Parts: sequence; C-alpha cells; structure tokens
Amino acid sequence: MPWNSRLAATFAIAMSIGLAAPDPAVAEDRDSREVSTYVLTESGLSKFAQASKNLASVPGACTAEEDDDSDDLRSIDQMVAKLNSVPGAQAAIQSAGMTSREYVVFMFSMMQNGMAAWALKQPGGKLPPGVSQANVDFFNKHEAAMAQLGKEESCGDNSGDDDSDE
Repeated sequence: MPWNSRLAATFAIAMSIGLAAPDPAVAEDRDSREVSTYVLTESGLSKFAQASKNLASVPGACTAEEDDDSDDLRSIDQMVAKLNSVPGAQAAIQSAGMTSREYVVFMFSMMQNGMAAWALKQPGGKLPPGVSQANVDFFNKHEAAMAQLGKEESCGDNSGDDDSDE
C-alpha cells in the first residue's frame, strides 16, 4: 500500500497545524460534494506540490504542538480559517497559485482518490459511490510524483522517516 506513505506525509503538514478531516456528520453534504466533484489536474498537482513545499518552510507551521483544538474543525471553511491563521501559511499557498481552500480540497480529494485507487486494486474492489474514475485514474497515473511529493514535504526533515539517504 505505497499510497499510505505519500498521503501520510502530505497529511502531516495539515495535522501539524491542527487540521483534520471534516466531521462527516456535520460537513457531509456540501463538503463531501465539493471534495468528490473536485477535478484533479496536472496544473492543480503542480500548484499543490509547490504550495506544500512553501508551507513546509513556514516558521511554526510544523511545530504547532499546542493546537489540540482540531476537534472543533468540522468543515472545510473552518479548516481553511485555521490554516490561514498560521502566520505566512496563506501567503505560502497563494504564492503557488492556489487559494487555501483549493489547497485543502485538493488534499482531501487526493486522499479520497488514493483510498479509492487502493480499494479498486483489492480482490473484488469496486469504485466507491461518488468517486470519479477519472480522478482515480489521475491518481494512479501520478503515483510516482505523489510519492516524491510525500518525501519532499516531510515537515522539517527531522522526523527521521526519510528512507532514502542519498
């Protein structure tokens, strides 16, 4: 399950600043629809990769250890507000050509489609309802780029998780 390590690294930045997946009971309709209908593109991936790299270098973004209020984040709007509350985070994302909202939605779409790609590879696997086959195909086509993205965005290089010591 190679996508786990990529997505874990991608998600590490968001979690380190107190972001969490939207609570399904609260944000199910609008937020789930927004993530499910988001179209993954080459341009979006390029911008997301640059935004993630920029965000990883924002002072304090990876060390917000006192931010335990992620249980209060129940919608994409709240996650975006939390992300934007980290000094420099919004500018880091915008300098890559994305809004903070698009960054969050792209991240969750990538995770959703990564899980769907994995599910389809299991015996008897079927495309989950509401998941775009085109997005799953995009995810599969860009596995190598996403794996590289996961390696590059490990917050601060002090996690010791880098498997490749050049």
